[in-house]
Amino acid sequence: MRTSGLFDLQVNGFAGIDFNSETIDADALDHALEAMLATGVATCLPTLITAPDDVLEARFAALDRAVAQSRLGPLMVPGYHLEGPFLNPGDGYAGCHPPGAMRAPDPTLIERLNRILARPILLVTIAPELAGSETFIRAVTAESVVAIGHSAAGSATVAAAADAGARLSTHLGNGLPQVLPKLDNPLFAQLAEDRLSASFIADGIHLPPHALKTLLRAKGSDRAILVSDAVSAAAAPPGLYPFAGMMVEHASDGSVRLPGSAYLAGSALVLDRAVRNLVGWGLATAGEAVSMASDNPRRLMATAIAALAADLPDSEILWSDDLYPLAVRVGDIERRYA
Repeated sequence: MRTSGLFDLQVNGFAGIDFNSETIDADALDHALEAMLATGVATCLPTLITAPDDVLEARFAALDRAVAQSRLGPLMVPGYHLEGPFLNPGDGYAGCHPPGAMRAPDPTLIERLNRILARPILLVTIAPELAGSETFIRAVTAESVVAIGHSAAGSATVAAAADAGARLSTHLGNGLPQVLPKLDNPLFAQLAEDRLSASFIADGIHLPPHALKTLLRAKGSDRAILVSDAVSAAAAPPGLYPFAGMMVEHASDGSVRLPGSAYLAGSALVLDRAVRNLVGWGLATAGEAVSMASDNPRRLMATAIAALAADLPDSEILWSDDLYPLAVRVGDIERRYA
């Protein structure tokens, strides 16, 4: 089977490299992107999480410089995903994001950050119950895609966010407390909103297969997107890894958590594994699963990329019968794997 390359909308780091580091350089980024290419990922949005404004500026500046100076960055990175600081700081909603750095949505932060970047912020995740969210969404969606995540929003608020232009749910089913209102809750509200696509972390840890089966049935395969939400522990052995000024623990069961905490801190998932998982769990055909990791995210981001970034280069994967990449091409770079 040949398909277009995979497109990961949410990746915080990979193969020991933290994209949230203020010291990331071109060599480190190329190491991570080369490892991602081996998993079929031809395009990605490196993702920065909640931090104070000055820290975000320093992290974005380092990442953007590394992309510009790297071999693979100009081909694989059209822009970035900002997940925070406009999130719900409540227990269970914040996850591993620092609540003290969260605040009301402010479009001027996006403007300031974009002024220092050669590549734009293409995707922003917010909690739309925060004051000023509708104004923020209307201002930002002129150029970027706005997603809902780490949010307590019920049906009326989710509908208002979609009216304003929100188009995605970030890692739906996660960034939520264990106990929610029975029916008018963020999960049901976003599943029921047909204007929202939804991304899912199909590692069997963030979402058990039976829950993912239900979520996919509700959202539909055309609006479902697979993401890794990978941190630096992805494509790396169990151990401690840096993530946005923290250390996280990659356990032998594949989970990534703050040491001693019940909260997940991103994942160690690689995107071709998510494709194989969906097929192996009987939740999708091979073609459907690959589309969720390639065509669907590419379609969601097409307008923002066309407006703000250079055209994406052509990409292609040759898959083995058991859905491992045998060859991956992005632009004029091609890799072959055993």
